Amino acid sequence: MENIRLLLVDDEEDFRNIIARRLKKRGLSAEQAGNGEECLAMLEKNQADVVILDVKMPGMDGLEVLHHIKKKYQKTEVILLTAHSSTPDGVEGIKAGAFDYLTKPVELEHLLEKIKQAYEKIQRLEDKEKEAEFREKMEQQMIVTERLASLGTLATGVAHEINNPLAIIKEATGWMELLLKKEELAEMPRKADFEKGLGKIEKSVERARRITHQLLDFVQKHDSALSEINLEELVEESVRLINREVVNKDIEIVRKTKPSAGNIWTDPYRLRQVLINLLNNAIHATSPGGKITISSSVLSHFQAPACLRSQASPAREQRKNNSTEAVELRVEDTGQGIPKENLKKIFEPFFSTKSPGKGTGLGLFVSQGIINKLGGNIEVESEVGKGTVFCITLPRYHKTEEEPEKNSRPDFWKKLGL
Repeated sequence: MENIRLLLVDDEEDFRNIIARRLKKRGLSAEQAGNGEECLAMLEKNQADVVILDVKMPGMDGLEVLHHIKKKYQKTEVILLTAHSSTPDGVEGIKAGAFDYLTKPVELEHLLEKIKQAYEKIQRLEDKEKEAEFREKMEQQMIVTERLASLGTLATGVAHEINNPLAIIKEATGWMELLLKKEELAEMPRKADFEKGLGKIEKSVERARRITHQLLDFVQKHDSALSEINLEELVEESVRLINREVVNKDIEIVRKTKPSAGNIWTDPYRLRQVLINLLNNAIHATSPGGKITISSSVLSHFQAPACLRSQASPAREQRKNNSTEAVELRVEDTGQGIPKENLKKIFEPFFSTKSPGKGTGLGLFVSQGIINKLGGNIEVESEVGKGTVFCITLPRYHKTEEEPEKNSRPDFWKKLGL
């Protein structure tokens, strides 16, 4: 009861003061307003849970104030106060959305009970809203889970079945290209059209091959090749692998990796795959003359990425692992950004904002799976027209289920005191 935000509205100051004092003795603090205009002005600044509103007031009467409150503050409950001769006004108020009405002179116990009931109604509605939101999230999660289960069940068989005809198509395409290069076909009518068609077939085969490989890469269990790697060197190697695309598009790569990030114990091949995917996405999203920044930092504990920590939710905070130091990698671009409505979808399988033929919609889905398997988090922040930043947080030491006994660990582990 003491947490209820209460507003008492009556043009009789003495009456307001008496009711306010008596409520205060029962642990309830009430703000006061002397008329309807003042009431609405106070609600504009601080919304109340319950408004105790006199019906008969000069100027804007209680029923008119009630209409304004229910129109703008639907969660606020209103208890009307009427004279014995104005009972029909109370009934009219209930029809307009008031919680209930009481007649003057007001019995304090009766008023307290009505305030309590009104506040309980607010709490019930809030609980229902939270339950509905939770149910919706669970339903969405179940949909995603079912999609992933179906994907895992079908991917391996479908991928292998598709790869066989793809190999035949690719081989036949190569054979036809060789035929077109023979001298006797040099003057073949519409030869350029045939060559163009074969080129499209090759590109489509390659795209289908990428999709099947990404599917297999996600659903198949891989033994992690864990090793001690230098984070700065891994970033440099990844940048070299995409350097041609960067040069062709005249994009500047800025490195802000810190030597203090040092070495980490993880799977370099899988982490490199994630970095290259993020860099390729950044290149695709960034216009010529733009910039991509890769930075690293050390976190004292395993927690949410620093770039998102100001918005950290309780669920995100629960993902801390205080047993080890962690490192953070950021890939930030000055590209077109991701619309807010798409931010929750980008890690879903087959979701892509790229034009048809330019992406499979599996890159970020696979990347998230890799980072999670390496014991880390990957999150995104973006603003349309300004760019996107992906934040990867990884423990400096990735603990596996097959971890050997402590006395048989490499020296690198012992240096960490683990």
